[in-house]
Amino acid sequence: MPVADQERARTFFVDVLGLEPVADFRYAGDERWLEVAPAGAATRLSLARRDAGAPVAAETGVTFVSDDVEAEHARLRDAGVDVDAAILREGDPPVRWAHTTLAGIPAMFRLRDPDGNSFLVVQQV
Repeated sequence: MPVADQERARTFFVDVLGLEPVADFRYAGDERWLEVAPAGAATRLSLARRDAGAPVAAETGVTFVSDDVEAEHARLRDAGVDVDAAILREGDPPVRWAHTTLAGIPAMFRLRDPDGNSFLVVQQV
């Protein structure tokens, strides 16, 4: 995950989103390897310092699952996180996703980290 400031990203992902730090060390001089993950998850996010000239934000394709999307949306919004204004729910206009139209989708919303990287939060079904 490209980030401008690894410490700011660590604070966001750990203190705000509630992920756990799983690796944080220096290598090759002053490079920093920083990984976070949801509790108990096998998949990790590497928060890598963005190279000069690299795109500022990414559509990550990363999806977090929540037992209560409404509560999570409210918690993140109240914490000042950049979240969609509304939760997308079944019955909303059809959604185009990867060249298909989805119907009967679970409730979901997007959030953006301080660098503008976008993540999806989806209701556990």
